Amino acid sequence: MPALFLAHGSPMHAIEDSPFRRSWETLGRELPRPGAVLCVSAHWETRGVYVTSAPHPPTIHDFYGFPRALYEIDYPAPGCPELAAKVASLVRGASVHEDAGRGLDHGAWSVLRSMYPEADVPVVQLSLDMTHAPPFHYALARELSPLREEGILVVGSGNIVHNLALWHRGSRRPYDWAERFDDAIAERVRAGLHDDIVHFHRLAPDAHRAVPTPEHYLPLLYALALLETGEVARIFNRAVESSLSMTSVAIGAD
Repeated sequence: MPALFLAHGSPMHAIEDSPFRRSWETLGRELPRPGAVLCVSAHWETRGVYVTSAPHPPTIHDFYGFPRALYEIDYPAPGCPELAAKVASLVRGASVHEDAGRGLDHGAWSVLRSMYPEADVPVVQLSLDMTHAPPFHYALARELSPLREEGILVVGSGNIVHNLALWHRGSRRPYDWAERFDDAIAERVRAGLHDDIVHFHRLAPDAHRAVPTPEHYLPLLYALALLETGEVARIFNRAVESSLSMTSVAIGAD
């Protein structure tokens, strides 16, 4: 099964037509159908590692100031307690705690709603333990590699460049530093230079503006860590809008 890093951008992509939304729809049609999805979203930050185990996770509307239509979305994909238990058993570098109350946040459902509009693919979310640096997340993701052989689609959902404090509402013309950082990461993805990607702060001076906080960047590591020898990391949706990048990556998908 392939693995994906999807730049989810604005929640509005869930209800408005865009090239990004169309690309997610295409993925849903063209990728092998997964037995379940394990999603690592920028919008579940925790102390410790958690995994959702609810059989029927609710839809979380974790944003504000958007049109009413977004808050009316329900994405009733089933959960998969068996997958949650499997994730907990695979990870040896940390204790994984099952959370039966947590639902699906918009980092998950805003993209999966386009890929699987019938909400008939089970979805489990894995949290981002923000007490650890990027190497921890890359190593944890490597431990999840057996899931691919079992038909589980691992999806990281975030953004390579994500600085909402500098977002221009009136113009989406990209900042020079945002384009440079996005280009630098894309080049290293193609070259397989994962150590540089994990230690992205070395890419100064642009890194501190492109990634002022790491939660949207870290999901990229959960996809890249699953790259196996001989596989290709395909980059798609190359775009930088103001201070936000929509660049996405598919692992093991032609």
